[in-house]
Amino acid sequence: MAAWRRAVHCRSVALVAVAALYAALPAIAQQSVAPEQQEAFLKTAKVVNTREAGKGVTGTLRVTLSDGVLTHDASVQAVDVAMNEFRSNRGTELNFKDSWRYNVAAYRLNQVLQLGRVPVSVERSHRGKVGSFTWWVDDVLMDEGERLKTKTSAPDSSAWNEQMWHVRLFDQLIQNVDRNLGNLLIDKSWAVWMIDHSRAFRLSNKLASPKNLTRIERGALERLRALDDAALKTAVGDYLTSFERRALLQRRDEIVALCDAGGPSMIYERPPQMH
Repeated sequence: MAAWRRAVHCRSVALVAVAALYAALPAIAQQSVAPEQQEAFLKTAKVVNTREAGKGVTGTLRVTLSDGVLTHDASVQAVDVAMNEFRSNRGTELNFKDSWRYNVAAYRLNQVLQLGRVPVSVERSHRGKVGSFTWWVDDVLMDEGERLKTKTSAPDSSAWNEQMWHVRLFDQLIQNVDRNLGNLLIDKSWAVWMIDHSRAFRLSNKLASPKNLTRIERGALERLRALDDAALKTAVGDYLTSFERRALLQRRDEIVALCDAGGPSMIYERPPQMH
């Protein structure tokens, strides 16, 4: 009997060790799971826990998903609001939209343009509502608001500057009117992650802040040049209307013209080690 108890005890210890190993998976998953695998996981893995995300005003939830091997969290938004007029402390916005669809569109567009880190986002139903399931960013060191508040500098200023140039470029392209400092996350490797795009893709064909565009990497510029409505439609599907796509391409035209007018001083080549 004593031997049996020892065997049970050893098995229990082993199970605890395995559980601890899987508990550590979310911390490494972002680096080891390819975007295509993340998409499949977000679409099919079982929801094992749901709670409030704790930030934002769109009723965002944080869910834990598991497929029996991998366990990871996701941010869930089901907001889908359209108003002729919306008033806030920023002023009045006409044709206002706040939609989970834009999270999916932003991810898909970024996969084509490679302008920065936008977490994987897919369409999925939860609790009877259709919304976006977005891969939870791991190992967050701070957000941009906290970095500025604490006056913390990035360890590699060149890499940091390039990331921020791409953030500004992406936000001008998609006309993100809600890029607050809390939805620019900085992980422990000092990679910047752009989250929450539910108030992007406006209908204006003009850049909101062209002065924010100071430099652009040549590869990013060429990918912008190559984008046409057919490629954009293929990338974003029905998550953007034809009017939203047309406005985005008109803003793209302004960005390209601005870069061409800026000349060689505005366009830079990415060092080989950064590819």
